[in-house]
Amino acid sequence: MTSAEPAPGRPAGPPVATATGLCKQYPGVRALDSVEFTIHSGEVRALLGRNGAGKSTLIRLLSGVETPDAGEVVIGGEPLGDGGVRRAAELGVATVYQELSLVPEMTVAENLFLNEWPRRGAAGIDYPRMRREAAEVLGELEVPVDPGALVGTLPLAEQQLIEIARAVRRRPRLLILDEPTSALAAEETHTVLSAVRRIADSGVAVIYVSHRLDEIRQVAGSVTVVRDGQVIDTVDVRDATTPQIVALMLGTTVQEAAALEPRTVDRTRTPLLSVRGLKLPPKLHGVDFDLYAGEVLGIGGLLGSGRSELLRAIAGFEPRAERVIEVDGARVARPTAAAMKKLGLGMTPEDRKGAGIVPMLGVGENMVMSWFGGVSRRGSISPALAERAGRDLVERLSVKTPRLSTPIVNLSGGNQQKAVIGRWLHARSRILLLDEPTRGVDVEAKQQIYRLVRELAGNGAAVVFVSGELEELPLVCDRVVTLQQGRIHREFTAPDITLDNIMAATMAVEV
Repeated sequence: MTSAEPAPGRPAGPPVATATGLCKQYPGVRALDSVEFTIHSGEVRALLGRNGAGKSTLIRLLSGVETPDAGEVVIGGEPLGDGGVRRAAELGVATVYQELSLVPEMTVAENLFLNEWPRRGAAGIDYPRMRREAAEVLGELEVPVDPGALVGTLPLAEQQLIEIARAVRRRPRLLILDEPTSALAAEETHTVLSAVRRIADSGVAVIYVSHRLDEIRQVAGSVTVVRDGQVIDTVDVRDATTPQIVALMLGTTVQEAAALEPRTVDRTRTPLLSVRGLKLPPKLHGVDFDLYAGEVLGIGGLLGSGRSELLRAIAGFEPRAERVIEVDGARVARPTAAAMKKLGLGMTPEDRKGAGIVPMLGVGENMVMSWFGGVSRRGSISPALAERAGRDLVERLSVKTPRLSTPIVNLSGGNQQKAVIGRWLHARSRILLLDEPTRGVDVEAKQQIYRLVRELAGNGAAVVFVSGELEELPLVCDRVVTLQQGRIHREFTAPDITLDNIMAATMAVEV
């Protein structure tokens, strides 16, 4: 398909945006390599690719956030050049990013006109006009929300629609939606998809970034697959099967790491951790699984599938959750965070910097703070015991730090993460819930964390390993379950843990 041809699955409209020969290089990474891309009026084009494939870079170049090293972006027949976001907006590009940018304390109308409030002479803001025009935009999208309502009081799905409405109010030629339903439960997504279809029917070209193939099939006519910085193909979603799309994303030349040889995990014994009927609306609707001593259990699922909420509920940080939890066959009467910690459960959070470390405390202090009893004498912390424990952990985990007193925020991401895991080793935790333990760390640190997790399980710990980088799961897990629509959808056991199986299971309702 040439760059000027319309994509499969839609009638031909005039080209709205064209990228020709786009290249973008970052230090040590070629993010885009000679990319050709065209989208036409009234078309919804899905954009798919693995993490790091180049999707986000392409979006940033089309929206003017960054400038290509080579190649050209043309919007509505006009070159974007190096005019940046303002020039892209003038040419009719609007982008709605994954993270909401609304102001909760302001009304819907105020958010729709944020920093562009209509004026009424010297009297200030023209509120009647703002509410009237906000109601018109919301009506076009069939969003039944009062323009005077405070955004912070609205459900997440309606907030996402308001974010989209704010972009639509500017009457764009091209609307880019980056994972617009990732934070929504399955039953909430239909309102967003309906709005997207109405926007396209009005003649706007829509780029829809998502990993959820069931959604893509409902809203898009075609899908462009990006891999290793290149556009691999654009196919009609009606004709392409899930395995075919997964194969395009992975590529025949991808060297997939061999699945692990099954370790001797005795699943006839009483599970170390048993979870039944875990519900946390709107994300989780009845999760059941067992975890055995000596086992690494991977949790796969798309962003927004409830992976982090699942771990937080097990660890006792979600008081609204309904669940029955047993540890060593004994039911936990009140699974609070304190109770679960006392039973030997430790959790490393997804947000390492915000919730995993105390930035200005030393490395040693961060690692022993989970159990001061182990470094105390007669009820007081012993500096000598704390230093000995810290040094033992630093040596065992190969944490690179000049001194134990060095503020942990000064360490690399990988060394911070190893220190956070070390905290729970110090607490003698036998059940470890690891939420994105390799996010933001370099390749060497990832390999060290993989080896550490395997070592911990080999010594009898039970580990839950959550990762959005699905290719990690075959490298470290003995068993993998996938989350979909709030429940466990599929289960794979080594040596049948493969990237294509996991990806297909997470992306499609039926595989």
